[in-house]
Amino acid sequence: MTQYYTDPGLRPDNYGGLLTQADTMRDFVSQVERVARTQASILVRGETGSGKELVARMVHRASRRQGSRFSAINCAGLSRELMASELFGHKRGAFTGATHDRVGLLQLTDGGTLFLDEIAEMPLDIQAGLLRVLQDRCFTPLGSSDTLHTDIRLVSATHKPLRRLVQEGRFREDLMYRVRVVPLYLPPLRARAGDVEMLLWHFIRELNADSERQVEKVSREAYEALLSYPWPGNIRELNNVMTYSHAIGTGTVIRCEDLPPELRGEGPADEAVTDLEASEREQILALLQHHRGRKLAVAKAMGISRATLWRKMKTLNLS
Repeated sequence: MTQYYTDPGLRPDNYGGLLTQADTMRDFVSQVERVARTQASILVRGETGSGKELVARMVHRASRRQGSRFSAINCAGLSRELMASELFGHKRGAFTGATHDRVGLLQLTDGGTLFLDEIAEMPLDIQAGLLRVLQDRCFTPLGSSDTLHTDIRLVSATHKPLRRLVQEGRFREDLMYRVRVVPLYLPPLRARAGDVEMLLWHFIRELNADSERQVEKVSREAYEALLSYPWPGNIRELNNVMTYSHAIGTGTVIRCEDLPPELRGEGPADEAVTDLEASEREQILALLQHHRGRKLAVAKAMGISRATLWRKMKTLNLS
């Protein structure tokens, strides 16, 4: 006889779009709110899809800059020229295609908060310009000889270890110390006890409200696959999976055949596990450094027991 699971009625706490019921996330939010009251630059470390921009917006809303502008830019999605123009602005004729003056985000965000996502992807020459902003509060638009002043609070994010990039010559060491005055480690979805179950039903309710299909149950096989999957793409991936399953299936039940191939064990599982282990290794190393080797504090930050942390460290050759 097939067993089904129905909505247990779990409702998340909502921290500006960051949905959770996990104690480890409540501790993280408390830390964010404390840090937001300072003027220190913040570096948010976290995996893809875990909600790093939501954390940056939370910092802005909880700070005394909340009445000013919040601006965001993804350093991985722009060419070097376009990134420089977006940040510093440019004068007409500064480069091919620059047919008019442009005001950059550093000027537009004066008095507010600037979020640089995937800062590890920033070219070295633009890193030099950002360092000048953090040290001297000034910058020069492309094609201009004028020096402009700005007062921004910088929040950056990356899923890559900056220290390794410094060693490889891909990131400036002096800038690293400027952007990571306060490092924050956003827990991945798999370390947030109970959040996968809570969020999958949250997404089902949202999808039901906007669709003719009304899902009421999830089969046991599908439920076990959803809860045991490591979610390397975190909340974004979970949202996409539930949207796919809601759209591809029929009737009131989400079944295992409605799930994407990777959740049924038919996708590139080995690659996903390899990426997951590398990311988890980086997270543990960063937390060990942050907590000065105190494993109990690291385990608490990850939402796991000290014994589980010990087993993970042994598996990842960290013990």
